[in-house]
Amino acid sequence: MAPHAGPLPIRPVALGAIDEDARRAVQARLDSLTKPAGSLGRLEGLAVQLAGITGDPACTFARKAIVVLAADHGVTSEAVSAFPPEVTAQMVGNFLRGGAAINVLARQAGADVVVADFGVARPVANGDGLRSMAIGPGTGNIARGPAMTRGQAVAAVEAGRALAKEVVAAGARLIATGEMGIGNTTAASAIAAAITGRPGAEVTGRGTGIDDAALARKVEVVERALEVNAPDPTDALDVLAKVGGFEIGGLAGVILGAAELRVPILLDGFITGAAALVAEGLAPGVAAFAIASHRSVERGHAVVLEHLGLRPLLDLDLRLGEGTGAALAMHLVDAAVAIRDEMASFEEARVSGRVEG
Repeated sequence: MAPHAGPLPIRPVALGAIDEDARRAVQARLDSLTKPAGSLGRLEGLAVQLAGITGDPACTFARKAIVVLAADHGVTSEAVSAFPPEVTAQMVGNFLRGGAAINVLARQAGADVVVADFGVARPVANGDGLRSMAIGPGTGNIARGPAMTRGQAVAAVEAGRALAKEVVAAGARLIATGEMGIGNTTAASAIAAAITGRPGAEVTGRGTGIDDAALARKVEVVERALEVNAPDPTDALDVLAKVGGFEIGGLAGVILGAAELRVPILLDGFITGAAALVAEGLAPGVAAFAIASHRSVERGHAVVLEHLGLRPLLDLDLRLGEGTGAALAMHLVDAAVAIRDEMASFEEARVSGRVEG
């Protein structure tokens, strides 16, 4: 574990090792197929990565889940978003009714959408199907004080771990992370700056589409949050408590819980990348169980992925969140598995192999 102030008050995280035997078995299978070695590029690498994470050279992902966590942020009072804070609850209702982008893309990918309230400040109309796991009615304003107590940070992480294990127990073998929370790109920027050591201006982007004046204000808010709260970069829980969000802590827990069960995690964009930074700080090595679905246009996302050592599968100029990029990457997971299982080998197809020399 990374250094921290006092005992780490979360249950010990039990991570296994990436299974090198499973990786080698899949690589050997891919090398036997009717194609030049490595000619399917990162699709082959993805098949190998999935085997290493699961420990199963024949892993399949018929059941998929996109876990979308929602919470509000007190920092919205600093005018850092183009949308009002009530949109968080309104969009949660949209998720539950099946009308959001994530619902459309999840249906295409054959994935279930699990929506959980980790701290939505306003009531959600017609909230049938919403998982109630609220840590509080939104975080504090990080520009003026901490987002939450350390105890709330622990509760958010542990609730996310429990939710991941429930989703896996229900049959999911691939989990994508998504989020909703007006103001959460500001919190993610503060987390990214604190943990990576990069200046606030390098990791703060336009979020919901703010103009130049609002972006300058947002950068100032992130820098003020870091100055006011002085989060300890060696203590991921301190960073989460000082400048994070309830849904970000929950997502860190989802990442930890899935990794403990050797279930691959498809990270979405900048917010879930910030959650992965927290998770990696809590359990070094957990990033090896995560797959970066895409690189967002949010400027901090590339910094986060570089820090985690993750290379994104897609680069589509996305910045919506919700898990949309991760849902798109599910199709690549299906394609990688299909190539591994359905393509003929040189021997099976009676095709001459490469001539050496």
